[in-house]
Amino acid sequence: MLKIIDTIEGSGFPLGFRLSETNHRSSLVLGQEGSDSIIVECRAMGDHQKESVVTEGIDGPQWRMTSDEGPYLHGTDHAPFPLGFFNVGLQADLINRIVCLAQVRSISIDTLHLELDNLYSFSGSFFKGTGQGSADGVEIRIQLKSNADANTIRALVKDAIQASPVFASLHTPLLNTFAIYVNGKRRDVIGMHSSTAQEKQDPFKKYTRLPSPLKNDSDQTDLITKMPFVSSEEMQTMPSESARIGLRVKGHSELNESKTGVIAQTTLERPVGSKFGFKTDEFSPQSTAPSGISYLCAGIAFCYMTQLLRYSEYLKYKISDIRMVQVNPFRLSGSVAKNNLQAFADPVDTHLFLNGEEADEVMQNLLTMGAKTCYLHAALSAQVTPQISISLNGEKI
Repeated sequence: MLKIIDTIEGSGFPLGFRLSETNHRSSLVLGQEGSDSIIVECRAMGDHQKESVVTEGIDGPQWRMTSDEGPYLHGTDHAPFPLGFFNVGLQADLINRIVCLAQVRSISIDTLHLELDNLYSFSGSFFKGTGQGSADGVEIRIQLKSNADANTIRALVKDAIQASPVFASLHTPLLNTFAIYVNGKRRDVIGMHSSTAQEKQDPFKKYTRLPSPLKNDSDQTDLITKMPFVSSEEMQTMPSESARIGLRVKGHSELNESKTGVIAQTTLERPVGSKFGFKTDEFSPQSTAPSGISYLCAGIAFCYMTQLLRYSEYLKYKISDIRMVQVNPFRLSGSVAKNNLQAFADPVDTHLFLNGEEADEVMQNLLTMGAKTCYLHAALSAQVTPQISISLNGEKI
């Protein structure tokens, strides 16, 4: 049984906060040619509560983020659900690319509002080992006010998608890789693509104390917030045995008043769940909030961790600790100034650390089933083409 060391609500800390100070921002966020990786170090806290330390680029700022599940998975609902992080990441990064390209092309944007829905489904039986998570689509609705013509705006959005690392991860089917460590020793990976990377350090050994906010960093209290939400539908638990279960995550966002970042909201519409708000910083030389790409990568780790927890809990595996290190590599080629910026995503490399009394084959089975049932690993391994509609000055174009 998983050890419960602490809880999200017990710490008294914000749901997200800055963990380190740096003046360096990743080239991925700033839209500059080169390659970099978002590093996510994640741990299971107990029940469905999870915590990640996200490093935005090799030498970039670090952020602590927390995630939970709602009543549909018997979570405590104290922090955003994993699919919400992914939804917000797509929203914020797309706005980032639209604004950056518009500035270089001298396109004036008075207002920019974006709605983005993610559709997922689950088929088979989770507990019989035949379950399969799927990513079924992305629906995007963009509303702009601008004095630019329709053709200019269409080209702007098309090129923004091409310049977005997070959308590159949807366009390109990725053969993600895995490594597994059982009670401190690396084991062979069977049935999944094995990582060729050097061993990663177990986050438990790397961090000598629990993450805590920086002193005198009072502006971090509302990076991630739970928002008032009223629905006519009752929150329901998700059945484990079903031919097919559909999920829809709804999000909407807009530029903040200073136009330095994005204010985004996300909620699980089906089955109905709570609503959460996020702040991002996409443009400042010194980041004041995580970028969309950081939220998205955290969501991938949180979603995989959820499936590991569900499966090990149901089968009553004797596992005391679950942690992981996830490396998310991206590349940008060309430049915004030359109108040829192209984003690329490379396979996600996940190093899973398990501690407990189970045999190696049981631990290996957990790794495999977690990956098969994870909606976001499914999204990365498939080719998902967004459906986009654009409204300019109130008229659909």
